[in-house]
Amino acid sequence: MATLTLTDITKVFNSGENDEVIAVDEVSMTIDDGEFLVLVGPSGCGKSTTLRMIAGLETVTSGDITLDDRRINDVSPANRDIAMVFQSYALYPHMTVRENMRFGLEESTTLEDDIIADTVTETASLMDISELLDRTPTELSGGQQQRVALGRAIVRDPAVFLMDEPLSNLDAKLRATMRTELQRIQADLDVTTVYVTHDQTEAMTMGDRIAVLDDGILQQVGTPLECYHTPQNRFVAGFIGEPSMNFFDGTIKEQTLVAQQFSYPLSQEVKSTIGSTREITLGVRPEDILMHREADNVIQADDHCFECVVDVVEPVGESNHIYLQFASDDSPHPETFIATISGMQTISSGEHVIIEIPSEAIHLFDTHNGTALMNRSLTDSDSIETPRLR
Repeated sequence: MATLTLTDITKVFNSGENDEVIAVDEVSMTIDDGEFLVLVGPSGCGKSTTLRMIAGLETVTSGDITLDDRRINDVSPANRDIAMVFQSYALYPHMTVRENMRFGLEESTTLEDDIIADTVTETASLMDISELLDRTPTELSGGQQQRVALGRAIVRDPAVFLMDEPLSNLDAKLRATMRTELQRIQADLDVTTVYVTHDQTEAMTMGDRIAVLDDGILQQVGTPLECYHTPQNRFVAGFIGEPSMNFFDGTIKEQTLVAQQFSYPLSQEVKSTIGSTREITLGVRPEDILMHREADNVIQADDHCFECVVDVVEPVGESNHIYLQFASDDSPHPETFIATISGMQTISSGEHVIIEIPSEAIHLFDTHNGTALMNRSLTDSDSIETPRLR
């Protein structure tokens, strides 16, 4: 077990004469002893490159990687006390499961054969693959191969685990099962772990903390709920959460945010929070939008209520994702946004509804640089009604 620290690490690839690509740009973070940290971001954001630099498979252009108090930039991968699980599992096809799991210990340690055999047997039991030890990888399912790859890493008893999208080759149901298994195993072993994924659902459900990357730049590090409820910028707000947060660009005029299709009055407190910024993006999560089927006088009098038309209904079982258009939008291709209601409620395309955007639920961002100016208050979360159709 160990604390892993990245200090301003940068990776620059030379793709041609005087042509440089900055894959990772001055990323700094500390992964505490025994912590499960998830690196998440879109494809090409630099998360796998960051993992490969930690493992020693890519050189660090600048910055430092330290394991406890030891700088490991120039330490060979075999001597870093780090084990990595790859997306492809990287099992030797001509070896049995037992031989695959033994191989790393035989090559990197001086342990006696009987100790190696006992270690492999114990780890196989932990991974529930004891009956597979004499099979070759070609005789295994994807989930079994994934367990073998994890077991091969575990037998080394490393200070740090690195996992590069290890579940991406599994079907949806098995992925869900293995997410739980991975969390249990990591908690039992209490090993510092860095897990890479582009799937924000995996990030939200698995990590003690998540680190969000975009275009090689670290956007935010925090607990899953911190990144969800208090994103530091528009990118994090839009990337974390499914369906994504809705965004509406507007301009502040006196004490009102004037967007293309609606005007949204702001309280004096909110106005003070955003200061002199005039170009503002309002964000609201789909589950925070309230929908009303009947436009009664009370609702119509509310400045935060707007008439909309249902465009598409997307049922997903426990909930329905409702794609909406503002009734006032008479353009040839009206823009849509999403509200989420209970799956027990029925609604059809073409219906007219009233949507309500509660003032307690909104996020505000600087339109130009995406910086969060105000996030919804978690202390007010109990006052936000459960989304439903009335």
